[in-house]
Amino acid sequence: MDQLLIALDVETAARAVALADTLDGVAGGFKIGSRLFTAEGPDIVRTLVERRARVFLDLKFHDIPHTVATAVAAATTLGVWMVNVHASGGARMMQAARDAAHDTAARRGQPPPLVIAVTVLTSMNAASLAETGVERPMLDQVLRLAELTQAAGLDGVVASPQETAPIRRTCGPSFAIVTPGIRGGGAAAGQNDDQERTMTAAEALAAGATYLVVGRPIIAAADPRAAAEDIGREAVKGRT
Repeated sequence: MDQLLIALDVETAARAVALADTLDGVAGGFKIGSRLFTAEGPDIVRTLVERRARVFLDLKFHDIPHTVATAVAAATTLGVWMVNVHASGGARMMQAARDAAHDTAARRGQPPPLVIAVTVLTSMNAASLAETGVERPMLDQVLRLAELTQAAGLDGVVASPQETAPIRRTCGPSFAIVTPGIRGGGAAAGQNDDQERTMTAAEALAAGATYLVVGRPIIAAADPRAAAEDIGREAVKGRT
């Protein structure tokens, strides 16, 4: 299923590659986040790219524009398919990220990666958002950051499935919405872990999600491939 991105939130390259092999043909791509990248470095990205996997490098860059631009350029050189930054870094930072991706890809003669921005982490709720000094409602903040991201020229956002439908209405059909916080039925039912704002795969796609990011319900399952296939079958309901 092209829309299913599986989070390889594991400690070793060996485990990540084994999962990628197991999930070949089921996953539309693989997300490499801070845990695996910190443990194994860029080599795990190169390994998966060389195996023709689509890699979403989920390091959520958030720094001054020049630093973020150099990080995104490095990610582009690795051949990632998608990379993200924090929308709260502001328009100038996001524009620098976009420009770095496109300029680096053009020099290398390759397609640029999708550059997307994180709105509000799915682990946050109204109370934790208020702790950061943001007093507006969660949805208002997410939509404000989505609009800022689109104005900066990025390809889309990361947002919880609960905000997907309003983002789709606000930002239009071509704006990518990547939704973590996906939970399935069966053995995974109710396992929200530290995610606060969740939906099933079918619900998220029905709301307008472009890509679904799923980690623990698949990689922690006794049979990861069967778990991924179950979520894929469920997701089809969101497209019918």
